[in-house]
Amino acid sequence: MSVIVITGGSRGIGASTAEHIARRGMGVILTYNASPHAAATVVARIEHAGGKAVALKLDVADVGSFEAFRQSVVLTLRETWDTATLGGLVNNAGYGLFNSLATVTEAQFDGLLNVHLKGPFFLTQALLPLLAENASIVNVTSATTRVATAGVAPYAAFKGGLEVLTRYMAKEFGERRIRANAVSPGAIRTELGGGLSDEFEAMLAAQTALGSVGEPQDVARVIAMLLSEEGAWINAQTLEVAGGYTI
Repeated sequence: MSVIVITGGSRGIGASTAEHIARRGMGVILTYNASPHAAATVVARIEHAGGKAVALKLDVADVGSFEAFRQSVVLTLRETWDTATLGGLVNNAGYGLFNSLATVTEAQFDGLLNVHLKGPFFLTQALLPLLAENASIVNVTSATTRVATAGVAPYAAFKGGLEVLTRYMAKEFGERRIRANAVSPGAIRTELGGGLSDEFEAMLAAQTALGSVGEPQDVARVIAMLLSEEGAWINAQTLEVAGGYTI
C-alpha cells in the first residue's frame, strides 16, 4: 500500500485530501499542530469508511523537530503498514495573514516564510530518504502568485517561491523517478485566514468564471490524482484549481 504524508491534515484542503486518497486505497499519515481533536476526527472518518490513517503532531515552522518527526514516520510505517517507504508527500500546512506591505512586521514575515517555504524545503529534505521510487510530491501554493491581491504580499511571495522550488524538486529528484508538482487553489471555502466573509466571498465569486468559490474537495481531487497513477506523467507543473479566477 502506498502511504502518503499530508501536512496540515486536520482541516480544510488537507483533511479533504486525506479522505480522498484513503478512498483510493492509500494509507494516510496526516499532521496537525494545534488541533489534535480535529485530526482525530479525520482519522475516525477515514477508518469508518474502511481506510487506514494515523495523525502525528508536527510544527512545520520548527525545522529542528523534523528529524524526530522522520523517526516517528519510520516507526508508524513499520507498525501500521509494515513498510519502510512513503508513496508521497503533500506540503499543505499553512495559514493566512492580511496586512499591507507598509504594516507587515518582521515577525509576521518570518512566520509566513517558515511555514510556507522554509518548512516545506527542509521537511522534504528530511523525508526524501523515505520516498519510494515513483513517489509523488505535491506542494500546495496559491492563485495569489498569479493575481496580485493587496494585503497578502509575503504569503504570495513565499507561495511563489514554493512553485519555483517545485520545479527544482522535479529536476533533482527525477533520477529516482520522484515527481513534484504544485497545486494552486483560488478562493476556497476553508478556515484559512479566518474564513471568508459573505461580502468577500461574493466579490471573489463575481471574479470567477464559474460564478462561485471552491470547496476543499475541489482541490483535494486534483491532489489525489497527482498522487496516483493517473498523474504518472505530470511533472514539474503548477495546476491552478480556481474555477477560472480572474482570467
